Amino acid sequence: MDYITTFTGEDFTPLSPDVGQIHIHDIAHALSLMCRANGHFSRFFSVAQHSINCCNEAKARGLSDKIQLACLLHDASEAYLSDITKPVKNHLARYIEFEEFLQNMIYNKFLGEGLSEDECKQIKQIDDDMLKHEFKALMIKQVFNDVPCLYSNPSFEFLNFIDVENEFIRVYNKLTKS
Repeated sequence: MDYITTFTGEDFTPLSPDVGQIHIHDIAHALSLMCRANGHFSRFFSVAQHSINCCNEAKARGLSDKIQLACLLHDASEAYLSDITKPVKNHLARYIEFEEFLQNMIYNKFLGEGLSEDECKQIKQIDDDMLKHEFKALMIKQVFNDVPCLYSNPSFEFLNFIDVENEFIRVYNKLTKS
């Protein structure tokens, strides 16, 4: 079998994806059930919560709706591929190619276009800044010496996955005026 069955019932082939089978409800559902830090935080904290926090940070920084939506979706490929820890992923060139291809397909579908180099840098900076705050709040030991200031006030509390999934969809609908 070379496909996964998604929450909405699609038989999705991650290595040769069909853009018509990519659905926001699959992304929101899957990411709300995936734990950040490969499950090594002191409590469950979902990829969807992280994505919502990144989106809120982009808004607090005065960035465009496009960048806010891109922040919400920046880990969306993980809904179909899962994620691999950086120390391992750095040695998996083919996986990185698949991930980048699928993530760009997702951006094109939901943003209507790809991202510029500058937009990618803004999203990466927010992602990295949020990661450092998550590690400060949810790791048992200090991992980063420098924790940058944020413009938003993110929540790192445990939330029910259904509430997180619904919030992800609500934010998506607001940004896309759906």
